[in-house]
Amino acid sequence: MKNGFGNSKERLSSLNPRAKPLKRPTQARAIFTVDAIYEAFVRIWQRDGWSRLTTREVALQAGVAIGTLYDYFPSKEALLSGYIRHRLDILLHDLDESVVQAIDQDWPTRIKRLIRLTCDPDDQRQPLFNHAVLLIEHQIAEAKHHRRVFDELTQKWREAFAACDDLPVQPSPATIDGWVIMAWGGRRYCVTAQPAAAQTAAWLSEMETMICSRLTSAQ
Repeated sequence: MKNGFGNSKERLSSLNPRAKPLKRPTQARAIFTVDAIYEAFVRIWQRDGWSRLTTREVALQAGVAIGTLYDYFPSKEALLSGYIRHRLDILLHDLDESVVQAIDQDWPTRIKRLIRLTCDPDDQRQPLFNHAVLLIEHQIAEAKHHRRVFDELTQKWREAFAACDDLPVQPSPATIDGWVIMAWGGRRYCVTAQPAAAQTAAWLSEMETMICSRLTSAQ
């Protein structure tokens, strides 16, 4: 069915068929190799930009054979897709370790850390979550990929709130889902609109104030 954005086939036609990584590393040596590839990928992107980045140059900078790189990434789009997934996995791990599993934290500290880790568009640990990536996101991501990220984030946020054993009243799952949409959607819009640093800081502060105030008023 057609709508304002065209039909589903038209929307998927822009997705590069070679944009998917072929496999994920599992052994220690393979993980080390792929991490070196990612580091070279980020370094070259930041230096030369997307249009001048090549898989051959990434392999050279990473110190691996081009065939080894192609074992994992058949194109630079696949490399970008793999890197984004890699960084999302790290974000989810950080949320689990620093928020869900953290001990001796009162609920305001835990929730503020949850918001900051999820929202901050200038987080240096996410060096390619930027405007340039959003411009070519359609080449590597389908709707199901965005849905997966949303499901993973909402699950981690629910776990974070459940870990707040000093919170008298737990927010409903629907409320938490709404906050994730505001947090992650706001982060993506900050990356797109590129507001001034003071405006981004004000938004982050408002997110913290709004959610903490809601939790306090529910007591």
